[in-house]
Amino acid sequence: MDVSECVLSAGRAVLDMVEREWQPLSAGELEHRLDQAVEEILESQLLAKLEKQSHRRPPPTNTIYVQLLQNQVGPQVLHTATTSSPSEQEEEKEEEAAESQEQVDTVDNPAIKYISDLLQSSKSRTRMAGRARLSMSHTVLLSLTLLSERVSYRTVSRRFQLEKGNIHRIFFSFCQRINMLEERHIKWPAGKEAVEALFPFSNLIGKKEVEGGQGVPQVLGVLGHTRIPIRLPIGKHDVESTIPEVKRMKMEAPPDSWLNLELVCDIRGRFLHCRISKGSHVDRGRALRDKLKQNPDLMPSSSCLVARAGYPLTDQIFTPYTGSHGPREALFNKTLEEHFQILDQAIADLRARFRRLTYLDIGNYDRARAVVLTACVLHNVFLDLGQAVQGEKEEATPQDEEGEADDEGVCRRDSITDFLFKSFNHGNA
Repeated sequence: MDVSECVLSAGRAVLDMVEREWQPLSAGELEHRLDQAVEEILESQLLAKLEKQSHRRPPPTNTIYVQLLQNQVGPQVLHTATTSSPSEQEEEKEEEAAESQEQVDTVDNPAIKYISDLLQSSKSRTRMAGRARLSMSHTVLLSLTLLSERVSYRTVSRRFQLEKGNIHRIFFSFCQRINMLEERHIKWPAGKEAVEALFPFSNLIGKKEVEGGQGVPQVLGVLGHTRIPIRLPIGKHDVESTIPEVKRMKMEAPPDSWLNLELVCDIRGRFLHCRISKGSHVDRGRALRDKLKQNPDLMPSSSCLVARAGYPLTDQIFTPYTGSHGPREALFNKTLEEHFQILDQAIADLRARFRRLTYLDIGNYDRARAVVLTACVLHNVFLDLGQAVQGEKEEATPQDEEGEADDEGVCRRDSITDFLFKSFNHGNA
């Protein structure tokens, strides 16, 4: 290699280092710093004025002090100014020290280390965004804090000593990197793995009958969905509020004020399939039905999925009977309901671990989708690590009308219903 090539290579390395170490502040960050500086100046001037007044007369009461702060500097610095007494300052320092120690302890958590290793070992060459040179473990900790707690960017900004705009970039960069791991951690089982994932359709069926493939298949997973509320895009509220029908239907939110999260989970509550769409894009398993028909090898022989009413009824997806029915159909529906509890618990655990899904204050669909997918991927990661949570299941929603049904699905469901009813009567005889 000649001298010119060495110089060129060194120059590129220096440019890359400069790019990694320094990124210009965004307009939002500059505005945040300016506001913060102005608040600090106003606060120092106010406190100096109050200190002079305290030498002339007794200090004002708490009520007068708060009112003076609100009148002169506004409520935005009220919290900072009202903690100016020495004892309260000491308490605040102790709280900050406790938070710092808590962060250090949390970074040593096996889950933090595991997720950090996943990101570092991923094939993506995209650098984690954010001007601050946070370590990978602290980046994971910051992002998990935003996912698992209902906290504002301002709170996280104070906790991690970073600008809000910078935290925003770090968090969504983290979500994008986790989304790239979807196929690795949310995957449909195949071959031996799929056979091992099967579980009994009903405890009324004996082991010999199951192994012989008589009458009733085994279950690979439970299909269902949930809604994740999100913030409507800017201007959407005004458009919707002008529609008379929307004004009358106060209990019904506009379709795009939530995301549809379609899931298939196994008996452990682990997600095998995840599909996220806008609230107005109702699919209810049709795409998955078509995929299974085009790829029959995805389902082991004598296996099925179970789903609530509203999903398509096929020879691979079983849904309950709707409307009036007899004891045979009631027994079949009760059997399916026991499986639905598995999915309901998995969704409850997902919401309990990632409380930000209670309401995503994000008006951008792509970013909201990235956050939800990140939560689903990490749900499986935590289960693989043996770190389960127990969420509180929501009340069951009213059943929808029966969805599309093909002839093969209707015939197979009826035959399984008859077989279950005979087994039930034989067991009670």
